[in-house]
Amino acid sequence: MKILGIIPARGGSKGVPGKNIKVLGTKPLIAYTIESALSTNLIQDVVVSTDSNEIKEIAIQFGAQVPFIRPDYLANDTAKSIDVVIHALEFLKNKGKVFDAVMLLQPTNPFRTKVFMEEAIYKFNKEQLDSLISVLPVPVEYNPHWIFEENEKGYLSIATGETEIIPRRQDLPKAYFRDGSIYLTSTQVLMNYKTFYGKKLGFLVASENRHVNIDTMEDWANAEKLLQSF
Repeated sequence: MKILGIIPARGGSKGVPGKNIKVLGTKPLIAYTIESALSTNLIQDVVVSTDSNEIKEIAIQFGAQVPFIRPDYLANDTAKSIDVVIHALEFLKNKGKVFDAVMLLQPTNPFRTKVFMEEAIYKFNKEQLDSLISVLPVPVEYNPHWIFEENEKGYLSIATGETEIIPRRQDLPKAYFRDGSIYLTSTQVLMNYKTFYGKKLGFLVASENRHVNIDTMEDWANAEKLLQSF
């Protein structure tokens, strides 16, 4: 199976200005994701999709491929990740490169490991999944079976649609949220259905000790603290 690793890295960033190439520890943020993607031979090509020549130069310096500059319509705040991935697949297909699946690796989650990525790929292949995402457990107090939402009458209803709440935490089903570290999807699902989430959606539980999703300066400070613990 040929897997394409795509690292999306737009030049603009409001929460942390220039975050993709801002130095975290001793190297630019994007370098962590590039190096981890290059560390496994289960990913055949590692491509950075960017609209920035500065990011392009740094990405190439750390070993990634940057075969194109992302077009303007994919470089604004409203651009969707799925469109970025499809653009890359179509560009590479026109160059004679075809892949069975894509692993989307966001640079804002810098601390994924080679082992974790390979576990995801092995599970994806073994279970013949349409897609696989990395997740973390939802804290029990935020379990969807204990969450309420306002209904059309202005009253509260259980978010899952149940009429009675599950009284004991021990009886709650396990719930997870996307941690943003890995999205692995077959090319067929991406191109035919324009989604990262196929019907046969698998998951891999990430390590809470390595989790950070950098959107704000507070997140950046947490990443710096986390880096010191490795």
